[in-house]
Amino acid sequence: MSGRIRPIRLPGSAVVIRYADASGVERLADVEAAKGVDFENALPIRAIPSYAGQRHTPGTYWSASGDRHVRYESHLESRWLKIIDQAPDTAVFVSQAMELSGNDRDGSWRHVPDIWVRRVDGSVRLVDVKAAWLLDRPDVVRQRDRTALVCERLGWDYEMVGEPDKQIAANVEWLAGYRRPLGAGAALVQPLLSLAAQPVSIAALTGFQAVPELARSVVFHLMWGNRLSFDITRPIRDTTLVRAQEHGGDR
Repeated sequence: MSGRIRPIRLPGSAVVIRYADASGVERLADVEAAKGVDFENALPIRAIPSYAGQRHTPGTYWSASGDRHVRYESHLESRWLKIIDQAPDTAVFVSQAMELSGNDRDGSWRHVPDIWVRRVDGSVRLVDVKAAWLLDRPDVVRQRDRTALVCERLGWDYEMVGEPDKQIAANVEWLAGYRRPLGAGAALVQPLLSLAAQPVSIAALTGFQAVPELARSVVFHLMWGNRLSFDITRPIRDTTLVRAQEHGGDR
């Protein structure tokens, strides 16, 4: 990546967006130009620090929706990456895709949002992840409001999130272990989907198969990819009812 480029400072409420394209070249764009940028191909605009004794736990997550590795800065952020990855409307997502900078009545500011999401319908969602105890802090609220205003001008949805729903997070965490492409169990996909044309429990569905243990892993893979629907707000058990979706995902 080239050396750091200082964002252009324009008068008033002008906003500059700095990003690194797929080849690593840093570029600047105003709001109108940024509307045409494919940020799903952008490289992280900043490196996530990693050092002994730090409070956060950075790492790398393999995204099934985008078939790529995505860096995260904390355990909380990693949980949100999984939730976003499993969401049926997610096409691809990247982290640290841009730096926003501008001026307003409170002075100059800059911010690197956490997660940029392209949905399957082409729309964009920008997500910032903060610990719950930080959400009401004045500087965080100001950052949220500034980012929301920029996203409104870009035509993107924006949200700042804290702790995810515990049950949904637990279910997604479990299913994420089955998100990778199927190997030996691939031949079971269509039989299982056919048997699940009407709601059926996981225990009954896997019990129809010659090797229930293998079938069970395939069922979880299909639940992850939204090809089998279920109530994600309730604990996943053998009694959980699943049903095949005609237009489910293919992850």
